[in-house]
Amino acid sequence: MTVRARTRAVTGRTPWPLVVPALAGLAFLVLPLAGLLVRAPWSTLPRQLAEPQVLEALRLSLVTATIATAVCLLLGVPLAWLLARTALPGRRLLRALVTVPLVLPPVVGGVALLLVLGRRGLAGQWLYDTFGVSLPFTTAGVVVAEAFVAMPFLVIAVEGALRGSDQRYEEAAATLGASRWTVFRRVTLPMVAPGVLAGAVLCWARALGEFGATITFAGNFPGRTQTMPLAVYLALETEPDAAIVLSLVLLAVSVIVLAGLRDRWVGSA
Repeated sequence: MTVRARTRAVTGRTPWPLVVPALAGLAFLVLPLAGLLVRAPWSTLPRQLAEPQVLEALRLSLVTATIATAVCLLLGVPLAWLLARTALPGRRLLRALVTVPLVLPPVVGGVALLLVLGRRGLAGQWLYDTFGVSLPFTTAGVVVAEAFVAMPFLVIAVEGALRGSDQRYEEAAATLGASRWTVFRRVTLPMVAPGVLAGAVLCWARALGEFGATITFAGNFPGRTQTMPLAVYLALETEPDAAIVLSLVLLAVSVIVLAGLRDRWVGSA
């Protein structure tokens, strides 16, 4: 047997000591989702989905998540470009600060938003006194909370795409007389468009599922700030079937998003 054949024989064997914990880990992740599917009220699902409170929570979630994603695109793409394309002093610290919301407990993020944007907050008091704008416990507050926790997903995805793109095209456009803005708009953005799209989808999905920062900063008012995750939390105590239906909607969105991004993030099978 050649060395290559022997190597293939060894690497092709099933490492049984790893199979048992691997299957246990798979079961740990899949069984709760299976339980949700098993206990779902499939016979009354259409009626449950047509309930006014379910439709209102769904509508508000879709609207606020979409607006939050637009805000993240407007602010996050330039921020990602700054991190990827400039030699800014303290760039590592800046990148760490950008990714803090990924590991920060969402409730803490909501408290931080209150301290900054509340009526007596660092910036919120000025907004209220000058323009009469109060963000906490409003629909706009939901958008702010969702954008705060979701933007890092967009920034990381776009920065990775920028770092992986070929800068020679940008340099060639610059040598032909294109301004920096023209290079960014006509060359850079088209090159990293798949990364921007992937980051936007992840950002939207994260915003759609946000709970902690939203309930802390915006409250839980039906028709105004009660998104689907908040409606699940409230319905779990009084209407378990409605909670399951809303959970199924969020689960379906998560599966669709991950399936759509599978080839980009984890490679094809």
